[in-house]
Amino acid sequence: MALVISENFRALFYVPFYAAHAIGAYTAEGVEVTLRTSPSPAATVVALRDGAADLMWGGPLRVILSHAEDPMSDLVCFADVVRRDPFFVIGRGERLGFTMRDLARARLGVVSEVPTPWICLQDDLRLAGEDPAAMDLVTGRSMAENATALRAREIDAVQIFQPFAEELLRAGSEFYVWYAQANRGPTAYTMLVARRSVMARREQEFAAVTRAMARTLRWVAATPAAEITAALQEFFPDVASEVFAAAIDRYRELELWCTDPRPNPEGFARLHAAMRSSGALGRDVAYADCVREDLAAAAE
Repeated sequence: MALVISENFRALFYVPFYAAHAIGAYTAEGVEVTLRTSPSPAATVVALRDGAADLMWGGPLRVILSHAEDPMSDLVCFADVVRRDPFFVIGRGERLGFTMRDLARARLGVVSEVPTPWICLQDDLRLAGEDPAAMDLVTGRSMAENATALRAREIDAVQIFQPFAEELLRAGSEFYVWYAQANRGPTAYTMLVARRSVMARREQEFAAVTRAMARTLRWVAATPAAEITAALQEFFPDVASEVFAAAIDRYRELELWCTDPRPNPEGFARLHAAMRSSGALGRDVAYADCVREDLAAAAE
C-alpha cells in the first residue's frame, strides 16, 4: 500500500520534493509514495486531516497554528527541507548599502498567495526599527501581477520567489535584488508533515521516507544545476531551462535547502518569533508539540 504525499502548491523552491520522485529515492529506500497535486495550501492541510493524504510538505507555520487553535492537534513536522526563506525583494534601480529603511520608503507589492513571506519580512522590518503598517503597500495581487506592475513602473519593488525573480533580473539592467530574505538566517520554511496517529501505524514507511529525503538532499547539494533542471523540467514545463538552472544556483548560494533532514530548533524559533511579532500567532506553542526529531536523526 502506497503512502500518498500531497503537494502544497507548485513552486520551484520545492525542488527537493520533486527530485525525490525524479531520482527514485523512495523506491531506493523500499517505500512506495504517490504524489498528489493540491489546489491550494489550505486544501493540502484539509486532505491530511481527512485522511485523503498520509503526508504533505508545507510550512511549519500551519502546524504551529493548528496547535495554537487546538492543543490536541496531532499534526507534526518530521523532516526539514527548505531551511531559509526563498523570497526576494526585487526593486527598480540598484540600492548599494540597502537597509530596511530603504524598503520602508518604497511602494512595495507584497505576496498574497501565502502568508509566511510577508510575516517574515514584517519581522525583519520591525527588528530594524521600521513600521510595516506605515508603508505604502500593494496587497491582494498575485506575484505575476506584481511583476507586471513593477515592469510598468506602478510600484518600486516586489516581494517574489523564483522563477519570477530570475525572469525580472534577466529582463533588463533596471532590476536588482534589494534583499534576499534567506539572509535573515535559518527559518523553518518547509518540512514534511503528517499526523502522529498515522505515523504510529506506519512507522517503518515514514522512516523510509525520511531516509529517502536525506538521500535526495545529498543529491541536490552535489548535482550540477543543469542536471537537476533536466531531471525536473517535466514539473515546470513553462520555465526556460536556463532560468531554472540559474534559479537553482542562486538558491544554493543562499543555502536555501538543508543538506540533511534534521529539524532545526533555531529555525523554528525564528519563524515562531515572526509569527508572534506579526500577530498571526496569539500564544506560544512548544517546539516539541510541533516537531518530531527521531526519524531524521536515525536517517543520518
